[in-house]
Amino acid sequence: MAAELPPTRWPGPPTAYLPIAEHGIIGDLHTAAVVGSDGTIDWFCPGRFDGPSVFGALLDCERGGFYRIAPADPLARSKQLYLPDTNVLVTRFLSPGGVSEIQDFMPVGGGPQRLIRSVVGVRGALRFRLELEPRFGYGLQEPQVTIEPTGAVFRAQGDALALGSPLALEATSAGATAEFELAAGERLTFVLQAGDRAVLLGARDAERLGDETVRFWRGWLRQSSYQGRWREIVDRSALTLKLLSYEPSGAIVAAPTASLPERIGGTRNWDYRYAWLRDFAFSIFALSRLGFAAEAVAFNGFRRKISSAAAAPTGGSPLDVMYRIDGERCLTELELGHLEGYRGSRPVRIGNGAASQLQLDVYGELLDSIYLAERQALQGRGELIAYDDWMNLVPLVDWVCEHWQEPDDGIWETRGGRKRFTHSRLMCWVAIDRAMRIATNRALPADLARWTRVRDDIFAWIMARGWSERRQAFVQAEGSDVLDASILLMPLVHFIAPTDPRWLSTLRAIGSELVSDSLVYRYDPAAAPDGIDGDEGTFSMCSFWYVECLARAGYLEDAQLAFEKMLTYANHLGLYSEQIGSSGELLGNFPQAFTHLALISAAIRLDRELQTGRPSQAKPDAT
Repeated sequence: MAAELPPTRWPGPPTAYLPIAEHGIIGDLHTAAVVGSDGTIDWFCPGRFDGPSVFGALLDCERGGFYRIAPADPLARSKQLYLPDTNVLVTRFLSPGGVSEIQDFMPVGGGPQRLIRSVVGVRGALRFRLELEPRFGYGLQEPQVTIEPTGAVFRAQGDALALGSPLALEATSAGATAEFELAAGERLTFVLQAGDRAVLLGARDAERLGDETVRFWRGWLRQSSYQGRWREIVDRSALTLKLLSYEPSGAIVAAPTASLPERIGGTRNWDYRYAWLRDFAFSIFALSRLGFAAEAVAFNGFRRKISSAAAAPTGGSPLDVMYRIDGERCLTELELGHLEGYRGSRPVRIGNGAASQLQLDVYGELLDSIYLAERQALQGRGELIAYDDWMNLVPLVDWVCEHWQEPDDGIWETRGGRKRFTHSRLMCWVAIDRAMRIATNRALPADLARWTRVRDDIFAWIMARGWSERRQAFVQAEGSDVLDASILLMPLVHFIAPTDPRWLSTLRAIGSELVSDSLVYRYDPAAAPDGIDGDEGTFSMCSFWYVECLARAGYLEDAQLAFEKMLTYANHLGLYSEQIGSSGELLGNFPQAFTHLALISAAIRLDRELQTGRPSQAKPDAT
């Protein structure tokens, strides 16, 4: 049995922020916890992804709250890995005195939501400190602490959190602590759950729950049909996308974190714990391509809820840009002035004001995802769209026909005024084109004559007004010569042939101006002010789009090299945040679904092109 030790002086809250890359995540398809390589859980919202945090040290290391289990030896080194083919995270600590590890996981399925941490002795003996200081309501509420025979309970304004501990805990002014020594072969399991009852978990029950969690993740991953060159990183991306799904509604969040900065010390800090239609639809597309049919079915349920409500709009756009993870609207953006932000990056925002923006592209992403689901259903995988569902979609297509020429806020959610973005027109073309294909394949009722006319009008607009003769490239918006990485979607959505001269010229221009050693910037904020202060890093999703465009154009050697370079920017667990900084550091919310789904798509396309055996084309001179 592990030896309890007399209390010692405690170090208190974390005094420095870990790099964003030095984290992994665990979850239970309702919420997720972000776990640092130092053994600290510094982001966790109990109940659901978009609930208030109880551990928010990621956004304020002194006031946010945290849960740390770590060696007392400051010289102990740590390494992290996932148990193969699972989302069970292992943090190993190595020191001259011994080796131990923490196994972190959240059981999936029935029963209460639990965050389980098992500390296991591997070799020698290692002394550990446990410190738990929750702060309810995004760090605003310091709890009252009650020590019980089975652990500790933390209460604050009607909320409660309990830690079941096999060791006696000591109360502090801010939480609870314990210190213990663990020898080889010994194990201690700590259980954190909502409520006011600290529950102990016996060795057999802990092992059973761990085994069930491992079986769940491995059983889910076995559905994947991917057998290509990059199986390990594609599998990790798939597991990450699944981890970001909210099982009750079928939604997928853009990321499990809020307000991680796109530039350290900057103001581009946003809350990503919601279901963007764009990210959601692309995620389902990526998982469907890997053979995960159940996720597409779950998406249909979420889509039905929002499309039925959108069929009778009260004014403005029938569809919102994003929704709460239960499918409800209303995402008021607030600033939390009491939190300093990650490494001083203010303001800290929760909610997201972009929900009220007009972003016309979401209609294209929604209809494209439905069209792809229809194709799979016609092949015997999944379910065909029902008549009532189709009749709810028809008004959305008609709305696009009437409003596609309007200026909007665009895919990048700029706050500098609406423009006629080329990408927005592109995805309006996709929306109508995919609706026409569904109607034609199924002989469903539709005004095909009108839809055809408008689709062709949009095509002509893009070729005339989205094209710059001076730049010899498709550009960001009407009347602009600014390049934009969103244009990389043109061949990916089959708007233009990947070897069309206009497209190859555009690809050269983007490669020359927006690409830096395979990393792709979204656009140049200096050339196209977006209403937000500061700059940002390269956008990892766009970097994978660039890889796929190179592959489709036949530049296979360049595509493979760019892809392999991008893999070096993943963290030690194969996870990506939204952006990459100038020194290769991960920036923005983490992990980001869009990056992982773009990786999957690029890997599948690059595999396919390489398997054809056709010779790689020489990449044209970017000049």
